[in-house]
Amino acid sequence: MSSTRASTLDDANNASPINRSKLSFALGDVAFKYSALFFALVVLAIVVGIFVMLVVQSMPAWQAFGAGFITGDVWDPVREQYGAWPSLIGTLVAAAIAMLIGLPVSFGIAIFISELAPEWLKRPIGTAVELLAAVPSIIYGMWGLFFFAPFFAAYIQPGLVAVLGPLPLFGTLFQMPSLGGSSGVSVMTAGIVLAIMTIPFMASVMRDVFQIVPESLKESAYAVGATQWEVVWNVVLPYTKTGVMGGVMLGLGRAVGETMAVTFIIGNASKLGTSLLEPGSTIAAKLANEFNEADGLQMDSLVAMGLILFVITFIFLVLSKLMLMSLAASQEGMKT
Repeated sequence: MSSTRASTLDDANNASPINRSKLSFALGDVAFKYSALFFALVVLAIVVGIFVMLVVQSMPAWQAFGAGFITGDVWDPVREQYGAWPSLIGTLVAAAIAMLIGLPVSFGIAIFISELAPEWLKRPIGTAVELLAAVPSIIYGMWGLFFFAPFFAAYIQPGLVAVLGPLPLFGTLFQMPSLGGSSGVSVMTAGIVLAIMTIPFMASVMRDVFQIVPESLKESAYAVGATQWEVVWNVVLPYTKTGVMGGVMLGLGRAVGETMAVTFIIGNASKLGTSLLEPGSTIAAKLANEFNEADGLQMDSLVAMGLILFVITFIFLVLSKLMLMSLAASQEGMKT
């Protein structure tokens, strides 16, 4: 009897370290779960706090102008008349130009680095792209103002006016501006520089996600006779669509919210022109130019413009999520 009891006690003592280890792992999992939840809620609280602050601080502007603040095209601090329409349209147009130029270029760079470039060339090009991403925005602005804007006005703008200007309807966007035409500062110039700024971010993200595609998938596609383009379009891109969309959203966020570079080269005009070759403004540039000296209703109006920019960014994020959901649903439908 005593020997049996002793062996039982020995078994319990030998098992206790294992039990303590399991308990510590369980406690670690619980701690990790709730700490991750805490940090996620902190991020959510920060976003909600920013939104609430913008709403509260901009309330006098909304009370004074109502919805007309969004559609108003007058910005006159002397008469205290403020409207966000020219800056809102300038923000959207400049970002659209940046995406139209930057997205295909970024996609091409990422495909070249991940699929086409020889091994000795991949690292130098990848490093160059990452270095472009590290250049401060004010440097891009100075380069755009002192080099690209004069170059654009002398060599690119005349061609756009001559070739695209005579076209019906569409040509209105490329008419020679009456003011600022010789300097090259314009919405088009800002959009092109924004494209150059967003390309490194989108290309880097796309390259990284393209490189995680399993080689077995691509080799299987090549084995059944697929061309290189078919492999990229039907294998690589569907496999990495979420990462690609993340890169696009990163570039779009940079284009919509860019401040200093756009302030240098867009012209900061308070009126909305019909031509892309005319000076314009964006919400971020307007905030950078006037926020330090603003007071009273002007300050409230600037905060209201910040709220509009916040909402625009949120809308873009929602649209990207809906697009991803639509792609996922279409792929599930094809499988069934």
